Amino acid sequence: MFPDSRGVRPSVTEEIAQYVLELWHEHRIPIIMSTLFILSLVRIYLHSTQTREPLRVLSNLDEKVAPKPSAVRDEKPKIEMEEESEASEATESAVGKKGEKKGPRRIKGDASRKARGATQAGNEARKIQVLLFYSSLTGSTEKIAQTFAQELETSLGDSADKGSGSAFLSPKVLDLSEADYDEYFITPPKSEDDQTDLFYLLLIPSYNIDTINDSFLEHLQETHHDFRIDTSPLAPILGYSVFGFGDREGWPTEEEGFCIQAKDVDKWMAKLSARKRAYPLGMGDWKRDGKERLSEWKTGLVDVLKQLELTRSLGEGVPGSGDPLESDDEEEAEDDGEVLIEEVSVSKTTKGRSGGSLEDVEDIGRIMEFSRTDGPGQKSAAPLAIDFTTEGKAAAKKGVTVTVKEMVPKSSPTYAALTKQGYAIVGSHSGVKICRWTKSALRGRGSCYKYSFYGINSHQCMESTPSLSCSNKCVFCWRHGTNPVGTTWRWVVDPPQLIFDGIRENHYKKIKMMRGVPGVRAERFAEAMRIRHCALSLVGEPIFYPHINEFLGMLHGEHISSFLVCNAQHPDQLAALQHVTQLYVSIDASNRESLRRIDRPLHRDFWERFQRCLDILRERRFRQRTVFRLTLVKGFNIEDEAEGYADLVERGLPCFVEIKGVTYCGTSTSSSAGLTMANVPFYQEVCDFVVALEKALLKRGLQYGIAAEHAHSCCILLASERFRVDGKWHTLIDYDRFFELLEEKGPDGDFSPEDYMGPPTPEWATWGQGGFDPRDQRVDKKGRPIEAA
Repeated sequence: MFPDSRGVRPSVTEEIAQYVLELWHEHRIPIIMSTLFILSLVRIYLHSTQTREPLRVLSNLDEKVAPKPSAVRDEKPKIEMEEESEASEATESAVGKKGEKKGPRRIKGDASRKARGATQAGNEARKIQVLLFYSSLTGSTEKIAQTFAQELETSLGDSADKGSGSAFLSPKVLDLSEADYDEYFITPPKSEDDQTDLFYLLLIPSYNIDTINDSFLEHLQETHHDFRIDTSPLAPILGYSVFGFGDREGWPTEEEGFCIQAKDVDKWMAKLSARKRAYPLGMGDWKRDGKERLSEWKTGLVDVLKQLELTRSLGEGVPGSGDPLESDDEEEAEDDGEVLIEEVSVSKTTKGRSGGSLEDVEDIGRIMEFSRTDGPGQKSAAPLAIDFTTEGKAAAKKGVTVTVKEMVPKSSPTYAALTKQGYAIVGSHSGVKICRWTKSALRGRGSCYKYSFYGINSHQCMESTPSLSCSNKCVFCWRHGTNPVGTTWRWVVDPPQLIFDGIRENHYKKIKMMRGVPGVRAERFAEAMRIRHCALSLVGEPIFYPHINEFLGMLHGEHISSFLVCNAQHPDQLAALQHVTQLYVSIDASNRESLRRIDRPLHRDFWERFQRCLDILRERRFRQRTVFRLTLVKGFNIEDEAEGYADLVERGLPCFVEIKGVTYCGTSTSSSAGLTMANVPFYQEVCDFVVALEKALLKRGLQYGIAAEHAHSCCILLASERFRVDGKWHTLIDYDRFFELLEEKGPDGDFSPEDYMGPPTPEWATWGQGGFDPRDQRVDKKGRPIEAA
């Protein structure tokens, strides 16, 4: 080293330091980067090693040999420490009296806590508290409320699982005159442990004087309109239901004020609870049927509450369930035993195609229309004739193996479209759907013509079919022939028990979906949960099902009457048919050419089959109630055909002849057959035709008369004089007597329709009276009552 400026030579230490400093300045950047890289690797290694080590909660025996907790355990979050404390208590109990250790328990932090919470929620069901509110002036409602609460507690306790106990607390009875509205009807009260769900019941008598009811209704209304309060402050409750008491002597009808305050409470509760009506509004007369109606209401509530105990939900409901007011529309395109005509414009068809979604079964026909080589704008001069009669035989002769397929596979567009419309497909070829008259009867808006003619309660009637397939492609078919067709059964055959259980289960499910619909009457809803009638006329050909007799036997075994409709194209199956409550044959034309043009049958010998079926009905007329159903289509089978129909009646001699005008429904591919709204006859035109047909029958010496009518369905009934006793028509059916005869004589037994002939036809249903059920109220499209003319 050289001396410095002062001439002093540096020491060895100084020389080394100076050398290191020079190296640092020259290589400091690589050194720093290398150091950082090494430290990062060390940190990653340490972190990965520490997270792999399981954290354990030590038992008392482990503490003697366990190492001290690491810094990582000292840094555990608070929630994990709580887990450790709880787990320590659990592990202490895991050591037996002899000190045998059963193993440590792992702690998994927050995820473990959530999993444990979910398990506890499943094991320890939340409690349900029923709050029963009432109002009373004389104390009568108070006594009823106390008794009702005791009976409800007993019913819920009896229905509870003995192993797990009941989830219901004892119902609380609260007087509206003493209750704090802000506490119960602005926000639901909360329990101390926050483990209780609330269910509201309200018993409301209606008064025509100022009472607590007026203050209560005013509070509900103000709460709903108060901008400072949420629009649905009672949404947290599980549900609610209202029962009203009234006096029909003072207010004979609901429109005049019967149970009007209960209806108002039901409306405002629907708004405040976010549409959580759990059971229809019940109504009873103090002096007449109050106790009976209340008992029915309680029975329905117990069923709802048991479902709530399991699911904590009111379940699925039809559109409009829980609405404050009644629905304003009954114009749904549904089958109700009626025949529908529909019309479509080209623009709507194009729009449906471009949308890319299949919205109805009719769309299948539209897709087929567009798939033609001549384009959607070209219409065929006549429907394509397809003959399936010999297809199966030819294949068998050639030794071809035929694969048996399902009639309506779940992956098919037909299945998707039917289920979207509300059908329940049972098995592979059966279906069930609620008729619009069932919905109407549940709300007291009128029943089907079968109630006027034969005494069927529409809300207790199930409409179904064991076969969605048909051998006709009628121009006015309400499904326009898009359902499967064929002349022989070539599909998988489902067992009768599967079909019976499936349609019954799905029918009840669809009825239950109606319980939140405004206007549904509680007593009729309760009655609807017992099927008493089955109309085998949904779609397709029920008699086509190979095991139809076994299926009918299951219906009759449950005392469910059977109304079977066939198209007069299967004489062999008709001849083998056992007893049904009433047997229908569709008579859509009076001659061969009209039948070909209207029904578009697939059988080549359709007219011969048709006549053979009429002959079979003639032979059966003293063993079964037989009915001709005539569907009148203006421009097709009305003009100058009364004489032809009279010839057919003379050949078949049915017990009854139903004459019904075709029903219009809005849109359809049926326009290809030239059908429009102009083809729908007016009711007066139907009346004129019936009068002409009656005269034609009398001219032939046939004793038939006009027995009943249902103007609302555009339907009139001609009956044989066999059912006229002492100057009065007896078109109703004694269903109990029918089942007694069936059990006594057997399904092939020898008994006549007169043996189970019912009481006289009601006066309001006879010719000239209109036929509308006086128990009900007609309404317009907006739900407003229609005054009787």
